[in-house]
Amino acid sequence: MKLYGLFVLMAGSAVLSPGPGVVMTLGNALRFGVRGSLGGVLGIAAGTIVVATASAAGLGLLLAASPLAFGLLKYCGAAYLAWLGIRLWRTRDLVLKPGATAGAGVQFLEGAALQVVNPNAYLFFFSALPQFIEPAAGRAQQLAALVLTYGALVIAIHAAYAAIAARARPWLASERGQRIVNRAAGASLVGIAAGLLARGL
Repeated sequence: MKLYGLFVLMAGSAVLSPGPGVVMTLGNALRFGVRGSLGGVLGIAAGTIVVATASAAGLGLLLAASPLAFGLLKYCGAAYLAWLGIRLWRTRDLVLKPGATAGAGVQFLEGAALQVVNPNAYLFFFSALPQFIEPAAGRAQQLAALVLTYGALVIAIHAAYAAIAARARPWLASERGQRIVNRAAGASLVGIAAGLLARGL
């Protein structure tokens, strides 16, 4: 698979960056503890897999219909990743909003719905996935591996967020802590986008 290690780095940076899913996980962990937040973490991962799969299906159809359009999409996608990184670098506010319920089933549905109804999630995958696909190889297998990898990273990173949330709450809520997390993730995404463009995609 093309640049799989780079995909893991990019996906990890994206999952690590503060967003609606991270806010939900932190809020649930702060209110209900690590175990009480796991239902929501699994729901976010499931919703992410649904979104990524839907995006991958659309990409497969586009590649079959027009290789040229697929190539253009890859350039636009790299530019979008760079823009996303710049926006993260400049973002400073991360509002921790505790979840409303502690039930694992309810949290699972809330987490899944959070991802499925987020249009930015579809745009992210539609832009990112083409960068790591070899058109001459088995596209379905490559897409499945990337989607499942992303889902696994969501579970691992969000579980880590939940584990440190109670102890790190003052730091996570501080302006300095938010700035460090945002800039680290933003710089990673910009660097990855620049590397992809330098390789000529």
